[in-house]
Amino acid sequence: MALRANWRIPGLAVLAAALAAGAAGAQNYGPTKGGSTTPAAGTEQRLGKVPVKKIEKLACALGTQDNHARIAVELVNGKVNRFAYYSIWKPRTCSMEVERGDVYSRWEDTGSVTVVTLSEETGAFLIGHEAGKRFHFIFRDIDRVRYCGMEGKVSGSLTIARGEPRCVLDGVMEKGE
Repeated sequence: MALRANWRIPGLAVLAAALAAGAAGAQNYGPTKGGSTTPAAGTEQRLGKVPVKKIEKLACALGTQDNHARIAVELVNGKVNRFAYYSIWKPRTCSMEVERGDVYSRWEDTGSVTVVTLSEETGAFLIGHEAGKRFHFIFRDIDRVRYCGMEGKVSGSLTIARGEPRCVLDGVMEKGE
């Protein structure tokens, strides 16, 4: 009998918590014609379906172990959402990662072109895409000191194509830049 009495207090606490949770959840419901409960007006909008995001990742590289460039691109519903570029000229490396909505860049989409302007006037990227098959990144005077730790600017282009392991580079890795 004493054991049974000891279980009543925790059991009542669990029951009270369940009732409180049920009462809080019932706030979104109201009586309708016929006395049944259905979602109150406006609840459908708050509980509306979240758009499905199709996330896809692409990556490519070009070069040797001591001298190469590579990029990884994250697409959300076919649009570039994030990218990370990395290159190495032994012993130097360069690394930059840019994401839509971060505080270090501003993204503007116009048709099949996206312009990514980096903060503090450290350069810009133009990203063109051909019906989601290829993504062509144009590097516009990206500050090497900020992203690579060496003097100069990164300019040129890099193209990544869906299903292709090799990038196409033009000027990005030139030492004279």
